[in-house]
Amino acid sequence: MSGLPVEGVGPGRLAGADVTVVDLAQPLHPGVPVSPSHPGFKHSLQRRHGDAVRVDGTSGANDLLVLGTHTATHVDALAHISHDGLLHGGLDARSAQEGGRFVEHGVHTIAPVVAPGVLLDLPALLGVERLAPGQAITADDLAAAAGDREIEPGSVIMVRTGWAQLWDDPQAFLSHDGGVPGPDEGACQWLAARSPRLVGSDTTAFEHIPAGEGHARLPGHRVLLVEAGVPIMEMLQLERLAALAPAQLTVVAAPLPIVGATGSPLRPLALVVT
Repeated sequence: MSGLPVEGVGPGRLAGADVTVVDLAQPLHPGVPVSPSHPGFKHSLQRRHGDAVRVDGTSGANDLLVLGTHTATHVDALAHISHDGLLHGGLDARSAQEGGRFVEHGVHTIAPVVAPGVLLDLPALLGVERLAPGQAITADDLAAAAGDREIEPGSVIMVRTGWAQLWDDPQAFLSHDGGVPGPDEGACQWLAARSPRLVGSDTTAFEHIPAGEGHARLPGHRVLLVEAGVPIMEMLQLERLAALAPAQLTVVAAPLPIVGATGSPLRPLALVVT
């Protein structure tokens, strides 16, 4: 597979077939939108060329990164959310976090994913550029976007709202006052009923955030992470994939194996047979 160009779409080969490789990650830099619940992104060039020159004339540069595990494009592990003190499977959250790491349900327990992908494109369904702030996506909306496609158990289901278009405007992307579009509780139950390997969206918290409420309630996270045991990808870049309007695709995604963490930065790829 060839390297991805800056624009995030490039050619590749898979099992003898030509594929288009689509980068589903947002770029990381200090100005990225940051959820109010999580730290942002800092990057520092700690050692510069010329700081120390070796006897053969070479010198090296290296960097320091500081970021939260839920900063920019990332995946939520099952340890991320509890309900009434319990994690998925009835695990006691307080006991599970003793020692500062979630040995059970940490992000290291999410195996690398290579699975069929399904893009549910709501703006395309509704004939709009992107959904309105605070617009709730219902189960009926998702069913209409799926159409006659059969979603196999173990698929990666991605919900496009068009919100990735606002990535370079953090205030608009976070939309604290206006709210953020996304699946409501019933839509999250619809997703969970299809037994996906992962779900994902292009917004800060995946699910519907009503105007003015912020992250005071996250019923979709409860449904998916606690009840169904389905990890959630957030802040995906779905515009490039939507432009291809693929009938079939494969998603490749692997979190960093950070033992006991509640999430991990992610650079998922979509492979579209051409």
